[in-house]
Amino acid sequence: MGSALENYVNQVRTLSASGSYRELAEELPETLSLLARNWSILDNVLETLDMQQHSLGVLYVLLAKLHSASTANPEPVQLILLMRDFVQRNNAEQLRFAVCAFYETCHLFTEFVVQKNLSIVGIRILSRAIDQIRQLDTQLTPIHADLCLLSLKAKHFSVVLHYLDTDITDISTVAAECKTQQQQQSQHTVDANNDAKYFLLYYYYGGMIYTAVKNYERALYFFEVCITTPAMAMSHIMLEAYKKFLMVSLIVEGKIAYIPKNTQVIGRFMKPMANHYHDLVNVYANSSSEELRIIILKYSEAFTRDNNMGLAKQATYVQVATSLYKRNIQRLTKTFLTLSLSDVASRVQLSSAVEAERYILNMIKSGEIYASINQKDGMVLFKDDPEKYNSPDMFLNVQTNITQVLEQVKQINKMEEEIILNPLYVKKALGSQDDDLTSQHPKTFSGDPTD
Repeated sequence: MGSALENYVNQVRTLSASGSYRELAEELPETLSLLARNWSILDNVLETLDMQQHSLGVLYVLLAKLHSASTANPEPVQLILLMRDFVQRNNAEQLRFAVCAFYETCHLFTEFVVQKNLSIVGIRILSRAIDQIRQLDTQLTPIHADLCLLSLKAKHFSVVLHYLDTDITDISTVAAECKTQQQQQSQHTVDANNDAKYFLLYYYYGGMIYTAVKNYERALYFFEVCITTPAMAMSHIMLEAYKKFLMVSLIVEGKIAYIPKNTQVIGRFMKPMANHYHDLVNVYANSSSEELRIIILKYSEAFTRDNNMGLAKQATYVQVATSLYKRNIQRLTKTFLTLSLSDVASRVQLSSAVEAERYILNMIKSGEIYASINQKDGMVLFKDDPEKYNSPDMFLNVQTNITQVLEQVKQINKMEEEIILNPLYVKKALGSQDDDLTSQHPKTFSGDPTD
C-alpha cells in the first residue's frame, strides 16, 4: 500500500478516534480522486478499517470503487456484498456528517446493479439505507427514487410499497447538506439541482408502481404531484408523467382529472407535446370503443416509444378500453331499470351477450354497480345502492375517516408554524413589507437620477 493511501488510513483512524467527524468529513472529498486512481488496492485499505469505527473512511472507499466500476469492471457479487455489509454495520451518526457522499454512493450503486441486471438484490440494501439516513418515517430522501427504480426493474413491489404508502411531510435536501462540500471539491462536484430531479423521479416511479399494481387512484395522485411541482421550465420527467397522468385519469375518472390552474408549465409546454394523448382523451369522451381501438392502433408506435416499461404500458391501454366499457355500462344504470344482455352488448359495443354478462358480473362483484341477472331470460335488473349508512361498520368507517382528517389538519398546522418561525421566511416576509411601504411612499429626487 502506497504512502498516500497509508496517510489516508492514518487520517481516518486519527480523526475517528478523537471524534472529529466533521473535520474528517470536510477533508475526505479531496481524497476521492486518490482512491479512484488506486482502485486495484482498495481492498487492502478496507482490511485496515473497521466499518463501525471508521464509517466515513469506508464510505469514501466504497464511493471510489463505484466511481471506478465502469473501468475496473469489479466482480459484481463482491461489490454488492460490500455495500450490503456497509449499510448493515456502519455508524449512522458518522454518516450524517457526509450525507451527500452517502446519497451519491446509493445512486452509483443503483446504476451498477441495474447495468448488471441484478436490481432485485439491491432492493433490501437501499431499504436499509433509507431507514438509516432519514430522520423521520415521513421524510423523503433522494434514495427513495433509487429504490423505486430498482423495484420497477425487478418488478418486485412488496418492499417499496411500504414507503410509497407513507405520506411525505418532510424532504431531505442535498443542496443544503452539501453546500460546504461542493466548495471544497475540485474534480468531484454534486449538482444541487438533483434535489428536484430525485423528487420528481420518486413521484414518477411511484405512479408507475401503483399503476402496475392497479392502484390507479394512488397512481393518479403521484403523477399529479409530479406534474404540478412548481417549475420555471418543463422537465422531461414531468412530460412523461403528464402522459401517464392522462391515461390513468381516463381509467379513474373517465376524463382528464382536475389540474390546478396555476400550473402554467402544463398548458405552455406539456399539452403541445402530448397531442397523441389528448386525441385519445377526446375519442374516449365520445364513448366509442371502435374509435378508441382505431386511435390506439394509429398512435401505437408513439405510445410504445414513450413507454419505459414495455408491455406494462400496453396493459394500460387495455385497461383504458376496459374502463370505457364499464363506464358505458354505468351510464345504462342511470337510464334503464331492466335490459337484456344482448341489448347491453349492443349499446356498449361489446362483441356478445356472454361478454356483456362477464363485465356485469365483475362490476357487481367489485361494487361498481348494483344489479342482478336472470339467467333464464337473459335479463339484467339494475338496482339502487343498498347502503343505508346506518350500520356499525359504516359508522366505524366514517369515524376512521374523521380521525385521519384531524391528523392531517394537525400536521398542516404544525408545518405552518414551522414555516412562520423559520428565520429565512421571517426575513423574506419583512422584506416584502418594506418593499410595499416604499412603493406606497415614493421618494422625490432632484438633480441627475444617475448620480
